[in-house]
Amino acid sequence: MGLHPVADANEKSPFGDLSAEEFYNRHGVTHSSAFITNSRGLKLFTQWWSPLPPSRPLGLVAVVHGFTGESSWFLQLTSILFAKSGFIAVAIDHQGHGFSDGLGAHIPDINPVVDDCISFFDDFRSRHVSPDLPCFLYSESLGGAIALYIAIRQKSRWDGLILNGAMCGISAKFKPPWPLEHLLFVVATLIPTWRVIPTRGSIPDLSFKEPWKKKLALASPRRTVARPRAATAYELVRVCKDLQGRFEEVEVPILIVHGGDDVVCDPACVEELHRRAKSVDKTIKIYPGMWHQLVGEPEENCDLVFSDMLEWLRSRASRAAATAADGGD
Repeated sequence: MGLHPVADANEKSPFGDLSAEEFYNRHGVTHSSAFITNSRGLKLFTQWWSPLPPSRPLGLVAVVHGFTGESSWFLQLTSILFAKSGFIAVAIDHQGHGFSDGLGAHIPDINPVVDDCISFFDDFRSRHVSPDLPCFLYSESLGGAIALYIAIRQKSRWDGLILNGAMCGISAKFKPPWPLEHLLFVVATLIPTWRVIPTRGSIPDLSFKEPWKKKLALASPRRTVARPRAATAYELVRVCKDLQGRFEEVEVPILIVHGGDDVVCDPACVEELHRRAKSVDKTIKIYPGMWHQLVGEPEENCDLVFSDMLEWLRSRASRAAATAADGGD
């Protein structure tokens, strides 16, 4: 059995041939979920996983999914990995994604999505975890951009940030061909929800190296496979440019993991983030030959990447706990 619970999945279900409850029991975690209503009146789906008692949690990991993603499919398996490894994992479906309200996969403005994450994570921490428990952000793809905004706004609230395939720059191999990229603003303004923005290939085809994992990604009944809407595509490009001007504002301890052959999110942009971030504690690992979705790699690659993440998380959690025990010195 592999380190990552994806080894127990199959091409039809993240839980393989088991029920969700049987899967949680097998991996020694508990699961809960709830709908919350945000400031814009949208019902958003949230869920969390914890190590089974009597284990005392090592920390909390707030999980931030990417564009067209959700917290209940592949990402749930990574959350279960964190929980079985001793961390409380907590996640939210962004508007228009997963079980949350909103026009499908439409994010014309990133800021309300960042607000939703901060509001929910803060509320969860105040209700469910002790103030001295180390807390981390884990993010994938567009979730990396959202998590960077969270970390910039809440500089002292987080003990670390993991960026997995982070969207700090969209690869030229994936972006819409010129001149469409330069017409985005016009189209986004006039017809914001129009699905006319061609990219150079579908995200699943370019993300998942293992064929059965690509089939599993497409098997989610809530997955959007259509082209991005105009205003969303424009916002994704704008967010990358905005973040590239703010890398120096990143001060949280960071671990950057990225596939060297990622043709969706450009590895060169996270390398620049690593160079320019003000974080004293910063680590980057570019894995040669790996694609955008590191969980979509063959089992040995997947386990290598996620064991690196767990080692980083555990060491920062113990360091943060020791600092708290010493009175924050």
